[in-house]
Amino acid sequence: MKDNDALFHAGHRERMRAKFLDDKLADYELLELLLGFVIPRRDVRPLARGLFQKYGGIFQILTQPFEELIKFDGVGRNTAIFLKAMQKAMTLGYKFSLNNNPVFFDYALLENYCRLQLLNKNVEEFHVLYLDRIHRLIVDDLHAIGTHDHAYIYPREILRRALELNAYHVVLVHNHPTAGVQFSSDDIELTTELQEKLNQNDIQLYDHYLLTGGVLVSARGEYFLNQTPSGI
Repeated sequence: MKDNDALFHAGHRERMRAKFLDDKLADYELLELLLGFVIPRRDVRPLARGLFQKYGGIFQILTQPFEELIKFDGVGRNTAIFLKAMQKAMTLGYKFSLNNNPVFFDYALLENYCRLQLLNKNVEEFHVLYLDRIHRLIVDDLHAIGTHDHAYIYPREILRRALELNAYHVVLVHNHPTAGVQFSSDDIELTTELQEKLNQNDIQLYDHYLLTGGVLVSARGEYFLNQTPSGI
């Protein structure tokens, strides 16, 4: 029976590889294929389906904290490290694209990059993306790490860094760990203050994005960032 099981699993995994090459894998099957490389001697279909059932999708799974992943039945230390390494590899891939193309050329790419950076964080993080003249990413600075409901930003420090990098545009990105929480009055006040400081030095605050519940919300879209972008 064990020999038959081994033959079945070997055949199943070969069929999965063939489906991958034909671009016919469902999302949970892609995760199953990946898990098969780190857990070679076990049927990982139940694990892949279980992870999808609990967390909902690839981004949600990869961005779970390491400590959360190893609590899941069937996910050991090596598997959790593998999943976090996949997150890191995807983030680097998106960042390479943002470094070499205008950030807003493909909004979905920027959105996915922000999700990989901030989704499922249990505290607020505040990132500042400094852009060159044609909106390519120069650097993504982690400006501040806060609590579950607040992170301080320092407009003068952001201005100093923008001048140091010879940045022409700045994009702010932060998260709210609690889903559905929109821009706070502090968020709006600090955004307005920073915009004024940057404008005085001919630097454009292009937008401020908030990730809440997996959704990326734009300050420009919420109409409290009163500036018309140029060169787009």
